[in-house]
Amino acid sequence: MGSYTALYRKFRPDSFVDVKGQDHIVKTLTNQIKADRIGHAYLFCGTRGTGKTTVAKILGKVVNCEHPVDGNPCNECESCKAIQAGTSMNVIEIDAASNNGVDSIREIREEVMYRPTEGKYKVYIIDEVHMLSTGAFNALLKTLEEPPSYVIFILATTESHKIPITIMSRCQRYDFHRITIDTIAGRLSELLKVEGVEAEERAVRYVAKAGDGSMRDALSLLDQCIAFYLGETLTYDKVLDVLGATDTEVFSRMLRMVIQGDATGCIHLLEELVVGGKELGQFVNDFTWYLRNLLLVKTSPNPEEAIDVSSESLKLLTEEAEMVEVETLMRYIRIFSELSNQMRYATQKRVLIEVALIRLCRPAMETNLDSVLDRIRVLEKQIKERPVQQVIAAPKVEQQTAGEQKEYHPPKAAPEDLKKIVASWNAIVARTGNLLKSLLTKSVPKYDGTTGDSVLYIECNGISGKYFEGNESYMKELSEVIEAITGKSVDIKLVAAGEHTGVSLEQISVEEALKENIHMDIETDDNKEE
Repeated sequence: MGSYTALYRKFRPDSFVDVKGQDHIVKTLTNQIKADRIGHAYLFCGTRGTGKTTVAKILGKVVNCEHPVDGNPCNECESCKAIQAGTSMNVIEIDAASNNGVDSIREIREEVMYRPTEGKYKVYIIDEVHMLSTGAFNALLKTLEEPPSYVIFILATTESHKIPITIMSRCQRYDFHRITIDTIAGRLSELLKVEGVEAEERAVRYVAKAGDGSMRDALSLLDQCIAFYLGETLTYDKVLDVLGATDTEVFSRMLRMVIQGDATGCIHLLEELVVGGKELGQFVNDFTWYLRNLLLVKTSPNPEEAIDVSSESLKLLTEEAEMVEVETLMRYIRIFSELSNQMRYATQKRVLIEVALIRLCRPAMETNLDSVLDRIRVLEKQIKERPVQQVIAAPKVEQQTAGEQKEYHPPKAAPEDLKKIVASWNAIVARTGNLLKSLLTKSVPKYDGTTGDSVLYIECNGISGKYFEGNESYMKELSEVIEAITGKSVDIKLVAAGEHTGVSLEQISVEEALKENIHMDIETDDNKEE
């Protein structure tokens, strides 16, 4: 029984036509070959699995091909077959990770003195070239600058920033792009047909996405999935099982629990994932990605172009984006990004995730600026909404019969009431008409804490004070709003900013305002039922 060949090796492209997602490089190289303008040194940069070594081998093959076809190797001549089989002396592949010393490069320098016995070029492919030592780079320099006419160097690296500028300036540099999900999915579908494996389109796209821009990674994952479910149709759920991933429906449930502040529900849902054998690191990465998609839906004018999801998923994301603010999403993403870094070295991964979920549900646990802003936003909302109904309960007026109706005179506001009026000033201003509201937003409510009188002082700047002065309708409107909210009548006096001499006025602080408005009875549905 012959040994099995991995998909990424079995379907490695053997001509430029089959190379996917690197059209800008393929076109340039084929044009060079057709015009016989082949360079002496190339530097291929890009992330893993994007085709650097594959393109290098094809280039080595085509420059030695006896019958090239339109800039591509024929793959039928003796030279092509030998290179394909790895037996040719003309294409020498060196792994710089294990041969990174000066001696390895000196051997190359000695070898290049001799012409190839057959074929036109000697092609040296140095993989992971950034691993070479400083001495090895220096030894390579001279040869790279003026190699014999029959030698081509192809240097490949995933970390171009580690290549000395002296080496880089002597090479033609080509940057290999991360391959798009569409391109990878298309290639996977082609290979599945050749292999005779049935697969759902959704499953193929998930594998393509999991490849993260690398064709080789995607093919390795596909290999894994096919092996696990040999002879069966590859479904989306099966792919999720093999890769230890989580369905997006779970993220949707998790997010809704977080928004509601249901920490217990989040912990139970995490328990389900753990019992189901989901990989926790994968869950953290996927949930962060899910939050990132939500953020793009909220901030992008064309979310369908910004994120790669099905129309069904986009509809769900759009619905959920309405439930949460941009700043809150940013906080969630920050917490999960920090968690991702911590988990690399953690032994108790689950505990870390549980703590992170509780932090999402309880912004009060944090002191970061965005958490404080999130808390202030929640508190401001409470301050604006609650006092309108419940700052001070208005006294109930007994219903009178038509014949014995009495005119109701509300009691005068006591000094303690003034303090509460000042604390709930935002709610009072919100109830006034537009013109009055615009004037009041530029004024500051104060009271005299020394004398204990029941006068509400409104400190105005010069311009808004002039509009107020002598305008009885404004004063009357403000008094009526205060009376409607508090059930108390209050004397109002206008004072210009900095001109209230002889009176010691106080302004309630933010902390007091929060204390006044947060620590009070809240009317809930449960109370109503009782």
